[in-house]
Amino acid sequence: MKSVLKNFINGILTIVPIILVIYVIYKTFLFLDGILGNSLRPYLKNDYIPGFGLLTTIILITLLGWMSTKYITGKIIKIIDRLLERIPVVKTIYSVIKDTVQSFLGEKKAFSKVALVVIPGTGMRSIGFITSEDLEDFYCPLKEHVAVYIPQTFQVAGFTFLIPKEQVEIIDVKPEDAMKFVLSGGMTSTSKQKSNEI
Repeated sequence: MKSVLKNFINGILTIVPIILVIYVIYKTFLFLDGILGNSLRPYLKNDYIPGFGLLTTIILITLLGWMSTKYITGKIIKIIDRLLERIPVVKTIYSVIKDTVQSFLGEKKAFSKVALVVIPGTGMRSIGFITSEDLEDFYCPLKEHVAVYIPQTFQVAGFTFLIPKEQVEIIDVKPEDAMKFVLSGGMTSTSKQKSNEI
């Protein structure tokens, strides 16, 4: 009975992560394919091939990126950009989306610096990610502070804290490893250590 239970648990540990990854990839593919795929389907009808919408989206984004580097089309895109930044309500949504995309794909990527944050009076530390080191433009008295995003365990959500620089220590850890460590409640480093010992 014990061996059956052990095999069942081993099956869960082996199969469930694979199934979940395949499911997430499948759902992501359907979402990305549906962005333009839903518009193309009525015209192509039976000739529509799954993935054509995704391919069209990639080509369109690449084409627009190329056009943004050209003089005339670049000027038009800048005019649209300025217009969106002046419309009430829309400018808030647009600036948040724009800054978020640039923080992940731009030259100055967010989450590139992993930090240990000291929790005063407790002797405890928390792992976070520096998202901004220049807060003076946001609010002048915060010039000696940095913005640190601290994710929550087993969740995508987190908190952004404005912390004095002396309470933040930059550590030499890959952002991906730090994120896995936090999201798993510290279990990833333990499992790695065990596998290395074996």
